[in-house]
Amino acid sequence: MKIRELAEKTGLTAYTIRFYEKEGLLDSRHVRREKNNYRNYSEGTSERLKFIKKLQGVGCSLVELKEILQEHDANTRSEEQVIEWIQHKMSEIEGKKDKLDQILGTLNWMLEYRMALMNDPEKAKSLLELRHSE
Repeated sequence: MKIRELAEKTGLTAYTIRFYEKEGLLDSRHVRREKNNYRNYSEGTSERLKFIKKLQGVGCSLVELKEILQEHDANTRSEEQVIEWIQHKMSEIEGKKDKLDQILGTLNWMLEYRMALMNDPEKAKSLLELRHSE
């Protein structure tokens, strides 16, 4: 199949598909060059791209994607190793979530303070004093 058809099938852009090929996420099993140098993608390529999108959806970097796909292709990870990786990724995401919760807390306080400045300067003053005493 041609790149346009693959892009429509997967919801990715042709640019993204070419990028994945350039980065080695798609190999000769997935793409072949015709005599006119056009790319011709195998049927399995759309499944590969869906797998890549799924991995990106759980926060995998390009480096992680390459490693996971290589190990997936070679079938070198045991179930225990996959479980360990999933647990590590979950822990990593929890850490990011905690940082985002802190940022949201700060933004909520800033919003409350600024609204109080406009509507109730005494409340704003007490919010500021309370914040500095923490």
